[in-house]
Amino acid sequence: MSILSIILVVLTALECFYIMYLETIVTDSKNTSRVFNISQEELKGSTVKTLFKNQGIYNGLLGVVLLYATLFSKNAIEISAIILVYIFICALYGGFTSQKSIILKQGGLPILALLSLFF
Repeated sequence: MSILSIILVVLTALECFYIMYLETIVTDSKNTSRVFNISQEELKGSTVKTLFKNQGIYNGLLGVVLLYATLFSKNAIEISAIILVYIFICALYGGFTSQKSIILKQGGLPILALLSLFF
């Protein structure tokens, strides 16, 4: 993997960890409310908190797999590409079902990282 690819994949992993932090640790904070465009009152509901925390764990796992692929795997490009494609598909789904801006917010960095793997 090129240095640029490594940097972009690691940044994508950090983004996954940030999302995990918002969803699992500071679920009902002002920052989480702003990022996800959901009122703090809604975020304080037990159902939303449970769903967010569960979703956050998945985001954290994506970050772990990206770091593993980059730092330890002998198949770094292959593993990274699979996860980056998955993250981009999730961003597309979020963009079509929730807010269009998710496509760029969540999918911009992974698509750049993915493209860097092949060029």
